[in-house]
Amino acid sequence: MSGERALPGQASLRYLKVEAKRRRAAGEFRTLHEAQLAIAREHGQPGWAALREAVAAAGPPAEGHAAGQLRWITARFRDAAGPGWPAPGEDELREHFSGAFLAGIAPDQLITTIRGVVSAPGAELVITRSTPFTAQGLIAGHLVTGETEARPPYRLTGVRARRLGQRISDPRASAPPAAAAGPVPGKVTTLAADAVAGLGLVGLGLAGARADAEPWAAAAGWASLEHAEPLSAGHALPAYSLTMTVTAAAVLCLAAAGRLRLDDRASSYLTAVRLADDAVTIRDLLTHTSGVSGPAEFSAPAVPALAAVTGPVIACDGKRGAFAPSYAGYAALGEVIAERTGLTYQEAAARLVLHPLGMRSSGFPATWPSATAPGPAVTGYDVAADGTFTPVGARVCVFPAAGGLWATPADLVRFGLGWQALVPPSLAAQALRPHARQPNGLPFGLGWAVNEPLGLIGFAGEGPGAAASLLASRDGKRACAAMTNRRLVMEPVNAEVFPLLGGDGTRLH
Repeated sequence: MSGERALPGQASLRYLKVEAKRRRAAGEFRTLHEAQLAIAREHGQPGWAALREAVAAAGPPAEGHAAGQLRWITARFRDAAGPGWPAPGEDELREHFSGAFLAGIAPDQLITTIRGVVSAPGAELVITRSTPFTAQGLIAGHLVTGETEARPPYRLTGVRARRLGQRISDPRASAPPAAAAGPVPGKVTTLAADAVAGLGLVGLGLAGARADAEPWAAAAGWASLEHAEPLSAGHALPAYSLTMTVTAAAVLCLAAAGRLRLDDRASSYLTAVRLADDAVTIRDLLTHTSGVSGPAEFSAPAVPALAAVTGPVIACDGKRGAFAPSYAGYAALGEVIAERTGLTYQEAAARLVLHPLGMRSSGFPATWPSATAPGPAVTGYDVAADGTFTPVGARVCVFPAAGGLWATPADLVRFGLGWQALVPPSLAAQALRPHARQPNGLPFGLGWAVNEPLGLIGFAGEGPGAAASLLASRDGKRACAAMTNRRLVMEPVNAEVFPLLGGDGTRLH
């Protein structure tokens, strides 16, 4: 057939549907059916149904479902700045975004936000990381991330765009200062400076260590632009959901002491609150397979009582046995820890984990620290519409056991190297054994994401004005951490640090 085209290497029916709608909107065809028929014939198929079968036979896109959804967004909104562009209706949006996602943002607001990123002249999406259900890419000076459902139709459950350095113009952040402590590898200084400039960070703290070598820490940028305060290796930042690894370690310490058993019902240890599902176990909570659900908003000016957030009965609206990150589930673990020790969660976590590992600059402040609690603290930032940095509201996680830890990068490294020594080897081995599978395909243990092929464990956290990442080898001999006072994914930066620790030369991709 004249003009016949082969199916693209990563055939996507969604993309072809968008192309048909675009060509109809451009006036090339009178009806959508005519546009679809023409596209089918261009690809050597007699009709749309045959094209659909050919796409299905080609298999799922090699990049994964999340990357495919990001590409749909790019294709659908590429011409949004032009005249006559037909905005997607609510029905079309529901084909690509989950109901839970759309419940949190009005369609008009979502369309406006996407247009502001994707419809820039010459905007092209470059996928930099992809798993079956998660993706990260670059487009028009923004870092975009997406995550989909683990089952068909693989709609987006989360999508985010953050401005990179080229889209930020704040003179206060120019010429960022640098600081170091210990034998910092030469490449780390360059890596930190490049990350601050390229990602558009206010400040970045890095730390790393091997069990047989002196630890080091480095900082670049600012702790506070308003006070022209440079970020130092001693500044504490929010670790947010990375806190869960500390909570898991505290639970394992109590299990080692015979104060609880991992397969006990969690509600048997709860007094001030209880779980709606009485069958949920401690292990279920640790592995995020409990089905425990919580509020959509996790931050507040100060930490309230747990019952004031969840009510006396913590909801269990999710599916037990399926992995789903649960802040409220870890809040329940915090209550278990408090009940078993007779202390507050914060006091117990400090006694069981922070103090034994020498994490002297870490703690659980009830409000955003303004001075020295537990150590020099930072201001958190976002990016305003004019491309300048603006402080975020001083809010903390409402669940201390799920997201309340503040720490320095060096303290996170101490934790990554030392937590296994707090419990018997058999319990540490349990923590590192796969118990569930995350949407990105990686196994999850007791509080840790586990990458078995690379021999790594890790966790990350992000929230208002900050983000953090911790990577450690499963044998506990190497660890590195990255923290920043802007909400931006830190795993790619930390993945660049890990090979600089030396050892077996593992490189992360």
